[in-house]
Amino acid sequence: MSTTPLDRQPTAAFLLPQYEAVRGFTHVLCEPLEIEDYVVQSMPDASPIRWHLAHTTWFFETFILKRFARNFDPVHPMYEYLFNSYYNGIGEQFPRPQRGLLTRPTVAEIIDYRRQVDDRIEKLLLEAQRSDAAQIASLVELGLHHEQQHQELMLTDLKHAFAQNPLYPVYQPCDPCQKQDSTNRPQSWHGFDGRIVEVGHATDRFAYDNELPRHEALIQSFEIAGRLVTNGEYREFVEDNGYERPELWLSMGWNQVQNDRWNSPLYWVHREDAWHEFTLHGLVPLDPHAPVTHISYFEADAFARWKGVRLPTEFEWETASQSVSGEGNFVEMQKFHPIAADSDVGLRQMMGDAWEWTASPYVAYPGYQPAEGAIGEYNGKFMCNQYVLRGGSCATSQSHIRNTYRNFFPPEARWQFTGIRLAK
Repeated sequence: MSTTPLDRQPTAAFLLPQYEAVRGFTHVLCEPLEIEDYVVQSMPDASPIRWHLAHTTWFFETFILKRFARNFDPVHPMYEYLFNSYYNGIGEQFPRPQRGLLTRPTVAEIIDYRRQVDDRIEKLLLEAQRSDAAQIASLVELGLHHEQQHQELMLTDLKHAFAQNPLYPVYQPCDPCQKQDSTNRPQSWHGFDGRIVEVGHATDRFAYDNELPRHEALIQSFEIAGRLVTNGEYREFVEDNGYERPELWLSMGWNQVQNDRWNSPLYWVHREDAWHEFTLHGLVPLDPHAPVTHISYFEADAFARWKGVRLPTEFEWETASQSVSGEGNFVEMQKFHPIAADSDVGLRQMMGDAWEWTASPYVAYPGYQPAEGAIGEYNGKFMCNQYVLRGGSCATSQSHIRNTYRNFFPPEARWQFTGIRLAK
């Protein structure tokens, strides 16, 4: 999974600070929660917070302690079944849609499970045999990136659960987190010449296997928008009856609109003759200058068609992103929502704020090889009926993202922080 030359490290102890920081931040994200918030599951695609806490711990116990710890004894013999997500090579899994039916183990027992596994992992990192250190460090590094993915899922799953409540619960008050300048920034277009480009991960730092191998791709000349599509721009699409015009939609998208009665982005609420948006700060007036988010691929594609343009391919996006820094609105800023572009210059919001749908199906790169064993189920087996997203979101860790990172979701998915950048 990782291209980091960990075999040159004499021990695995160098990962201890990173391990403690990542695992600790999971608990920081839980600080605003009440005990009832940990157990609810609002839809089959989401999971209870307590399950995320347990599953990320199960990952370290199953893939590392079970293999490398001396005299290994599981914390609980049923946890391997209860908290296995989709790893068929490990064994049977408790049904995903029923995770919210489990009231036991309790939240307190899950927290204790995390503590016990953390103690054992830290001991292993300090005492691992030299011959095992590189493999242990590589798996721990993968486990930490896996946990950062679940930190993002915790926020988006919790938001979906809160949105089902007519009280519109507040995860974090919006004062002072939302007091930033929100003004209209004109859209701009940035051109790139057609050529053969190199794409995919190239350094010796961590990368997922689906970012490899680096290879050549042909792109035609294109232009890409300077910032994300805003709520105000998307509201024009809504008010122009965009959800009622079948000529704008892919066939599957139109069926989705009809079956689920979509008429706006997922968390938009129309009340008192004005649009509002449910956020992790509660229900707030819709900010017309902030990026539109919680948009499916179908909606992004229909909006682009309405504008007379299109979505970028993932290789166009990656080519354009090489000219920008990795700065952006990430989870470390704890704003927990996309914010308006703060400049008129250059490519903005390429990293953070909202995941950006591309027109590219999620498929393997030429020469792709998944890892051996159950760990190889991490990415490869999902390369069907999904689209690639790039750039990260306001719920993504900055230390987790890079411009070669390939996220993927089915085209109808809306509960993630997903947005739109246009191309032509």
